[in-house]
Parts: sequence; C-alpha cells; structure tokens
Amino acid sequence: MASAHDAAVRAEGLARRFGELDAVAGVDLAVEPGEIYGFLGPNGAGKSTVVRMLTTLLAPTGGRAWVNGLDVVEHPGDVRFLIGVALQEAGLDAKMTGREVLVTQGRLFGLTRHEIDQRIDDLSPILDVAAIDRLVGTYSGGMARRLDLATALMHNPTVLFLDEPTTGLDPPGRLRVWDEVRRLNEEVGMTLFLTTQYLEEADELADRVGIINAGALVAEGTPSELKRSIGVDVITVQVDGDPHAAQRALEEIEGTDSVDAFGSELRVSASEGGRLLSPVALALDRAGVSVRELSMHSPTLDDVFLDVTGTHLEGGTA
Repeated sequence: MASAHDAAVRAEGLARRFGELDAVAGVDLAVEPGEIYGFLGPNGAGKSTVVRMLTTLLAPTGGRAWVNGLDVVEHPGDVRFLIGVALQEAGLDAKMTGREVLVTQGRLFGLTRHEIDQRIDDLSPILDVAAIDRLVGTYSGGMARRLDLATALMHNPTVLFLDEPTTGLDPPGRLRVWDEVRRLNEEVGMTLFLTTQYLEEADELADRVGIINAGALVAEGTPSELKRSIGVDVITVQVDGDPHAAQRALEEIEGTDSVDAFGSELRVSASEGGRLLSPVALALDRAGVSVRELSMHSPTLDDVFLDVTGTHLEGGTA
C-alpha cells in the first residue's frame, strides 16, 4: 500500500461512530493517482459515511485519512481546494439558473471570467445546454444531477469524489456521465473515487473495486481479480458425435482446469475461458466432432458481492 504522501487518497483505520453504532469500523484503503476506484456496498454499509469523512464533511472518530498527502482533519481547507465532490443529493440553489450556479462556483475558486466560460464550454457534453439559462428549480432530477457533477468539475480538481453519480439518470444520461468519467481519467489523469449502486458501472469504469459491508472493507481488487477469486469460467459445449472423443480433444488444450462430460454436453473449466473459446472450437473440429452450441459463463461482480456480503446489490448485475 502506498504511503500517505504517495497515494491520491489514503485511509488508515478510518472509523466513525454514531452513539452506539459503528457506521465505519476501521477502513484501510489507498487509491493511486490517476486511478478510478469503485466503492460498493449495500444500503447502510458505510459508503457515504466514508466519502463524507474523506471530503472533510464529517470528522472521523477514529483513524486518519489523507488526500494528496494532506490530512483531512488537520488541513480541511487545503483539501477542499484539491477535490471535487458530487454527493447523492445535489446542493443546488433552485432560484439560480444553471449558468449562475456554474459561474458562482468558478468565482469561489478564483477563476477568471474567461476561464469560467471555457470550463462551461468544456463541460457541455454532460450538461443540458438548452436548459443552462433556466432556473434550477425547473430541472428534472437527471438534469440537476448532471449540473451538480459539472459544478464539482468547474475548478479542475485533482481528485473527484462521486457518490452514486448516475442514480436517477435515464440510460442516455448515464452513458454521458460514463463517457465524461473516462475522459477525465484518460485525458486529464484525474483520480476518481466512485460509489455506485450499479455493478455494471463499477465493472465498466473502475480500475479497482472495494466492497464495504457493515462498516468494514471485506474485499478489494480489480474486477477481474474479484471475479476469479470466487470461481472460474465455464465453457459449455453441446456436440453431435462421440462425447468421449470430444472430451479427449478438449483435455489436450493448454489452460483448461477440467473437462467434464454429461452425455452430449461438455463443460470446460478454465481461469481465462474467453481465450479458449476459439481453441475449443478448433480442437473439436480437428477431432471430427460437430458443435451444436457453444457458450461461456463467467463469475460476475454480483456473484462476488453475494459471496462476501450475503446479499445482492440493488441496481443491477455485471
């Protein structure tokens, strides 16, 4: 794990107690500069509490946390200038227009008028540009969500915290946010700390994923590592012809863990099944065995989530 000064975000024994409730019970994590870190957990697991502590909005009752080497308790003002934050509930003034919200945010961070205009133009892909001069109080939930995200990005933060940024968005709106997250990470090198209820979102965007349950980090790794940790890919083949000849042919393929025959159905277990689909088809062809159906099932993040928390995550599977 990187040191506090090397990591973009780091927590050691981070804890928060509310009365008799341990909402967060000693979380250790480190997010590397330029990384997209996905943070998953069931409702009430402590995701938002962790984000609020990392963004200086809530004081820890135990442990420490740093953003870009700055202690979030000792240097909260400096941390706030480095980060962008879009929480679950958008903090927007309903009596201002979208443009006025963005301009005000830019001025608070010392941007010039020219810089503000340029940033609004840069952020137009995620904004509803046709509504930018309307009062925020007339916005739909999805429009307000996208404006809140743009507001968090006005000052070009080095670390962006997104707490369920696409909740309530329609599919096209969600895809626009995904595209902007990728662009910020790939073109600008921005570090993103992303909590989400959507497993496909974490699978699609995150370099690494942490799963929190009952206030503790219970699993962490790349999406592929987490999936492999609970099982292997299974390639299922329905064949016409001698299944024993088919089994012998498949057993000779390098990279298979096991090959089992169940009548005319064969199941090939492998840690990287996607790479074996073509070799499986070719081996059976060489053995003179006709393939009626070929498919593969891989462990999903939902399988991982169920394995470590005992429940499915609301919001979908991946």
